[in-house]
Amino acid sequence: MKDFGFYLVMTAPVAGYARCAEAAARAGVAVVQLRMKPAPRADVLREAREVRKATAGSGTLFIVDDDPEIAVEAEADGVHVGQDDMPVPEVRRRFPELRVVGLSTHNLAQVRAAAAVAPDYIGAGPVYPTPTKEIPDPTLGLATLREMVAAAPCPAVAIGGIDESRLPDVLAAGARNWAVVRAVCRAEDPHAAIMRLLEVERRFKESATAASTRPDR
Repeated sequence: MKDFGFYLVMTAPVAGYARCAEAAARAGVAVVQLRMKPAPRADVLREAREVRKATAGSGTLFIVDDDPEIAVEAEADGVHVGQDDMPVPEVRRRFPELRVVGLSTHNLAQVRAAAAVAPDYIGAGPVYPTPTKEIPDPTLGLATLREMVAAAPCPAVAIGGIDESRLPDVLAAGARNWAVVRAVCRAEDPHAAIMRLLEVERRFKESATAASTRPDR
């Protein structure tokens, strides 16, 4: 799997899961994840099927958090697992239909260990404090994020507290892939929120390119 940029994690979006996913697909977001901890299984499956409809044929990958069985039932492209969930090799063995398997990592040791299980990408976070988990993992900060991205054996997705104001610092730390949750899910107009984030990324890349081609003085 190659670097892909924007990864949207959908948790209780104000606009609803299907509308949020449709907005992401329309904006060209590379990946959307359905994360509904700790909702009943039937509710997750229902929303997963609606998200699949919203993203079908768009080129946006659809990932289900934690549960590979729901991912298969909803015909998602893949699943994202945590350190305490089903191991990546077992997911691949039991659910060959899933072509993408992501893995959360929270420190440098876990990033290095990921090489042995070969996920398609890793999540690296939380970069900043975030309330989206009941038991939050320790905050990394930008220096540790930089080390984790550099050590990653596959694309690394920076995640945790990232918004428009923080995204430039995350990109400057070496992240080529980045995820947001609240920056889009809290927005009544998710498409507008997504486009603002993409514009921040575009401006950062333009500035970085200009700086790299500027002659030394």
